[in-house]
Amino acid sequence: MKILMVAAEAVPFAKTGGLADVAGVLPRFLRALGHDVRVVMPRYYRVDRADLRRVPGLLAVPMGVVGTLQAEVWQGRLPDGDGHASDVPVYFVDFEQYFGRDGLYNEAGGQGYLDNDNRFVFLSRAALELCHHVGFEPDVVHANDWHTAAVPLFLDTLYRADPRLGRAASILTVHNMEYQGCFYSGLMNVLDVGWEHFNHLEIEHDDEVNLLKGGIYHATLWNTVSPRYAEEIKTARFGHGLCGVARDRAADLRGILNGIDYAEWDPSTDPHLPAPFDADDLSGKAVCKTELQRELGLPQRDVPLIGIVSRLVHQKGIDLIAAALPRILGLDVQFVLLGSGEAWAHDHFGRLHRDGPPNFAAHLGYSNPLAHRIEAGCDLYLMPSRFEPCGLNQLYSLRYGTLPIVHAVGGLDDTVQNHVEGTHQGTGFKLHDLTPQSIFDTVGWAVHTWYNRRDAFRAMQVRAMRERFTWEDAALRYVEMYTEAVARRRA
Repeated sequence: MKILMVAAEAVPFAKTGGLADVAGVLPRFLRALGHDVRVVMPRYYRVDRADLRRVPGLLAVPMGVVGTLQAEVWQGRLPDGDGHASDVPVYFVDFEQYFGRDGLYNEAGGQGYLDNDNRFVFLSRAALELCHHVGFEPDVVHANDWHTAAVPLFLDTLYRADPRLGRAASILTVHNMEYQGCFYSGLMNVLDVGWEHFNHLEIEHDDEVNLLKGGIYHATLWNTVSPRYAEEIKTARFGHGLCGVARDRAADLRGILNGIDYAEWDPSTDPHLPAPFDADDLSGKAVCKTELQRELGLPQRDVPLIGIVSRLVHQKGIDLIAAALPRILGLDVQFVLLGSGEAWAHDHFGRLHRDGPPNFAAHLGYSNPLAHRIEAGCDLYLMPSRFEPCGLNQLYSLRYGTLPIVHAVGGLDDTVQNHVEGTHQGTGFKLHDLTPQSIFDTVGWAVHTWYNRRDAFRAMQVRAMRERFTWEDAALRYVEMYTEAVARRRA
């Protein structure tokens, strides 16, 4: 099968969230199953052209009233699990006016670029025109989130009779329903699909163009990144205004869990750790804990060490963590935080790090090696997200024997088994009523288990480390969906 993956970001070239992991890792596993997979993404400033080769000619991209824009295309390859080049091509659309910026979506102050509408309509149209440019005839075009949600719309309209693209099925993966790509109605003149598509059953929503809505209605099939989230987005609480759309297309909706790269996230071989360990021998985890305490300036004591690696934003419940933290730090525990995000959170946690109690440490920013050491050195991992389409950090935590404390939503509920009091069952601790009090109570439950039921805690760690959520499994599920979508399209 020939598959074109279109995304605004992909590891290791550009990343802000889980979308990048799917676009940068899933194609490798699809390729291992024998499929011809190619990835298309922007050439941001952070992507060095020195490691790429230029595709001959210029790519002409029609943009309605804006006119036809000319872009360069550069080609590289996704790295394999060992950091070498794989055989999955990546095409970088190079148009400096739109993508020659330091940020992916936002200004330095956090405000979205004012031309994000044109930028990502351009990417969607360029990805389809690229098929003509390089002679690729996909069976499936796999779009991701609002940035490329115009792809299914284009395939159903402008390219429906196209000899190379007219038979291609479309898949739209929704990684986060909150972000929808809502813009003024005049964007219809850039999309150039005809104003008859500006209606409530296609792309119009509250008198604006809603790119995600249009993509959901036009995709052959669509999916979210966990089964629970696929059900949640049909409700007003999680649908962010599109729950009716999700219910309309519920028969065509699938939930497929993301995987993690167990070659990268393996405590027995992780180069970022001071000592290796595995489920059969956890002695190295104690070394990792002591060294993490030393690295972050915490007293080297054998107390429960709780970690967070997160974007410091509302979705992740960071305000609720801030409210619960004074009482948590009153317990005989230590707490470490790594992340970046909203300005108030930087100020709050930065001040707590400087002036607060000695059992709290924060590193504001991001460090992949430190993220690995936090996952390895902590006993517990706190993740009280308001919603979580899939989540990856709870999967890393399970792999490293760091028991997750999670809000029972989305992928968190799908992947963490709640501890059953008085037994050795479970792989973590769940809370259902998301408040500072419930966060404190559930942390207290986990801490009590650590102090008073060490045998149960240890058994849970071993069980957690033996759980597997692999990209191999996810790739097989996606192939099933691709096959169904192709059959539907060609019927």
